[in-house]
Amino acid sequence: MSPSPHKIVWNNCLSIIRDNIQPSGFSTWFEPIVPVQLKDNVLTIEVPSHFFREYIEEHYIDLLGHCLRKELGSAAKLEYCVKVDSCSKGVPVPHQGQGQFQNKTIPFSRANREEVASPYVIPGIRQVKIDPQLNAAYSFDNFVEGSCNRLARTAGLSIAEKPGGPFNPLFIYGGSGLGKTHLAQAIGIEIKKRMPEKVVLYVSANLFQIQFMDAVNIKNKLTDFMHFYQMIDVLIIDDVQEFAGKPGTQNAYFNIFNHLHQSGKQLILTSDRAPVELKDLDDRLLSRFKWGLSAELLAPDYATRLAILEKKCYNEGVEVPREVLEFIAEQVTTNVREIEGTFCSLLAQSTFNKQPVTLQLAQVITDRLVSSVTREVSVQDIQKTVCHYFGITQENLLSKTRKREICQARQIAMYLSRNLTKNSLSSIGSMIGGKDHATVLHSYNTVCNLMDTDRMFRQYVTDIEKRLKNG
Repeated sequence: MSPSPHKIVWNNCLSIIRDNIQPSGFSTWFEPIVPVQLKDNVLTIEVPSHFFREYIEEHYIDLLGHCLRKELGSAAKLEYCVKVDSCSKGVPVPHQGQGQFQNKTIPFSRANREEVASPYVIPGIRQVKIDPQLNAAYSFDNFVEGSCNRLARTAGLSIAEKPGGPFNPLFIYGGSGLGKTHLAQAIGIEIKKRMPEKVVLYVSANLFQIQFMDAVNIKNKLTDFMHFYQMIDVLIIDDVQEFAGKPGTQNAYFNIFNHLHQSGKQLILTSDRAPVELKDLDDRLLSRFKWGLSAELLAPDYATRLAILEKKCYNEGVEVPREVLEFIAEQVTTNVREIEGTFCSLLAQSTFNKQPVTLQLAQVITDRLVSSVTREVSVQDIQKTVCHYFGITQENLLSKTRKREICQARQIAMYLSRNLTKNSLSSIGSMIGGKDHATVLHSYNTVCNLMDTDRMFRQYVTDIEKRLKNG
């Protein structure tokens, strides 16, 4: 029995499409399509989901139009039917009716689609409307540049000019409150400003995990989940370290990452630590995090802290004495979030109590907010304490000497720096003799092993740690 006309037309179209796109794209987006009927130059095809249909329209409608016009002439039209669950049998069946689509709930409340009348006349692309979930306050205009973030900010501006370029993915890492989320969203905001047609989405790793679990637990939703994320032009995932220990979520993101990267789409990730320090993540995923650029955000230096405060004054439209800003910049040293919090508390206290902003008031606020929290120990504090404990000079500690007692002191300094500070391995190494992250990690593991086997050595480390915590 000879094939039906609609199958012949579709097979002829597939032979052309196969020669014009990547094999992976063909197998993903065209092999699942089933031709349903051909009537009056209108070819009806069955697709697995609404998102699948939208992706086809977004990326392949011109190619499909060319193929169908070649087969059916200039009056060619394309219609879709979407698989839905049969209530009685629980099996997929095509929804009948030209240009009609069974309503399905999108598993992502943040995705909104424009409704467009059917049938579709080729060519014609329906745009997917997705709320990017970007906070307008997190723009580059409000991001103060300093030596602590210059590399990451410069890379972000480069990406905003050309998404999917050499810095793909961009992996931004650093301690809490240093501006990772701000910078990641600033890139997305700038891209939308320059290229409104780009589909940008910011999502936390936790929300991604929840969406994935919802998709797994609801029949036939996982395909929708994957197709939704594969339509994004710029995908920003915040706090990617939260994927640790979640193999299913990691596998889903791995496949989304691969698809977007191969399609030239931009990926941006943030984490509280460098890729090399992430634990309980698939090695193949970690390797991809290193493909582009890893940029660290460090604690702001004095000049940057002062510039942040000056920027806050400008944005709030208030005048604060210079000596007050300098005092806060000197006292609050840990991260940007605490600097801004202290400044806001100072303004609130002044407004509510109708007091002028003075140095005395700033001292009260900082004593209340900063002193109540254990001040973070710095790598420099650790170096000084270790040197004093072992009776060596800081010059010896930072030297390249391989003397046993110096090496041991250096390893302890690296171990404590990793445990008591928020610095990355690479930044710790750079401050302790210009070592690389691998050396710091080796030193950390060596100290851990010695503490388990050598009681005297364990006492050394405990004594030094007590001195640091007690000030």
